[in-house]
Amino acid sequence: MKRFAALYAELDSSTSTRSRVRAMRDYFREADAGDAAWAVYVLSGGKTRQAVPTRVLKETGARVAGLPDWLFEECYQAVGDLAETLALVLPPPDAPTDMPLHRWMDRLGELRGTPAEQRADGLRQAWRELDVAPRFLFNKLITGALRVGVSRLLVTRALAEVSGLPAETIAQRLVGYLAADPVAAGLDAARFHALVAPGGCGETGLQPYPFFLAQPLQGDPTAQLGDATDWLAEWKWDGIRGQLVRRGEQAALWSRGEELVSERFPELMDAASWLPAGCVLDGEILAWQDGAALPFARLQTRITRKQLSRRLLESVPVAFMAYDLLEQDGADIRTLPQAERRRRLQALLAPLAHPRLPLSPVLRGDWSALATLRASARERGVEGLMLKRNDAPYGTGRVKLDARGQWWKWKVDPYSVDAVLIYAQRGHGRRAGLFSDYTFAVWSGEAGERSLVPFAKAYSGLTDAEMRQVDAFIRANTLERFGPVCAVRPELVFELGFEGIQPSPRHKSGIAVRFPRMLRWRQDKPAAEADTLHALRQLIKRD
Repeated sequence: MKRFAALYAELDSSTSTRSRVRAMRDYFREADAGDAAWAVYVLSGGKTRQAVPTRVLKETGARVAGLPDWLFEECYQAVGDLAETLALVLPPPDAPTDMPLHRWMDRLGELRGTPAEQRADGLRQAWRELDVAPRFLFNKLITGALRVGVSRLLVTRALAEVSGLPAETIAQRLVGYLAADPVAAGLDAARFHALVAPGGCGETGLQPYPFFLAQPLQGDPTAQLGDATDWLAEWKWDGIRGQLVRRGEQAALWSRGEELVSERFPELMDAASWLPAGCVLDGEILAWQDGAALPFARLQTRITRKQLSRRLLESVPVAFMAYDLLEQDGADIRTLPQAERRRRLQALLAPLAHPRLPLSPVLRGDWSALATLRASARERGVEGLMLKRNDAPYGTGRVKLDARGQWWKWKVDPYSVDAVLIYAQRGHGRRAGLFSDYTFAVWSGEAGERSLVPFAKAYSGLTDAEMRQVDAFIRANTLERFGPVCAVRPELVFELGFEGIQPSPRHKSGIAVRFPRMLRWRQDKPAAEADTLHALRQLIKRD
């Protein structure tokens, strides 16, 4: 555990990508393979189920530190990170030990299985055995807040240097590594050895390929992308990105989040049986009826249900909208040009004519014609256009391989309204100590009897300088406090952008929006001129 704590400290203190990769490479070479398996998991963004509820962590930490609850809470709000707060206030350990990381992960699993009334005792015992730095890391692992500025791509590069394998091979082996419960899946030395084994081992089965992600395109593509005939244009579908894998007599459906979702969509698994063996499709899982996509909200009802009743399957039918072919006859064809992969995909699917395996249509025209199609995206239930260069290979992750890029998402402009900031809460991590999480409201009612109704929360979109200004205003204009949340004098107006809007009986406003963020601070506009609930309802009708 001390060695991993030292690695964490080195990664946290470095701003150099090369230094971080070197630090991880050296750790993976020297560490016990069981520890390395867990290090790969947590550094790649994996999270275990929380072993101790936050309430128990706070209460136990306050008791051990000898602090009243209110003072511990004040410390937490000031620091902004629970694991760091505990590390700062807890007394030195009684008898620190140097147990390996994988054993401490076992202890976390044991703690999770301990009866609720005994978890505090198990927590105190762990704190007594851990030195200051490993204790801080242990708390981080409990809370799931282990963010250290290391991307999965950097972990892949470090493992590639350790194994001598291409980064693409490591990336494929890592697919699914975070998907299952790590305790149930058995994260052990064997799993790490499989990651770094010689080429040809561990690339088959039903594993998908790493997903290739598009860059967001801002503004007119004419100057940036050149001739429109160099690009393949498609609709940007509003569903769940996935890969449909067929190898031998078996099939699997994976989401972009590397979750195996085969059981959620049995009709797509039936459709996969029509595909030839050694075939991998990239595409979108859509709620689909009568040849048209249904709103994403309909698809969500399939995702959130534990039991798929016949009525649900009939009311929300689905399809897999295919738009790329990654493997054919068991051969990886990702290095072939986009146009050739598209030709092969069409030749594969056209004879099948399966209603649940439609082919994403290609859109033709110059940039002006494509811009007109993009403007009609919402009417068609899509998010805009995808632009894919005809000679582009299928890459890994969101990597722009040259100046013009390979894949771009040219999304329709977001909805936007002007809203009033009415509540604020301190942020965490880099924003600890700053009020950075905001609740926004619009006006409801007639003139003279209007009131502000909350409808969205947002925390992204402001510069650091703007956030400090807003923080100063909040501190000087707090009307009331509700624990960590404070009510703010309703004077600041922000333009909020969001991708979608729909009715929602669960919200006080009766409205839910998708992906809200702050587009700009409207310092030119008084709160009285912010938008209304009626204006939001009109957007629903337009949608």
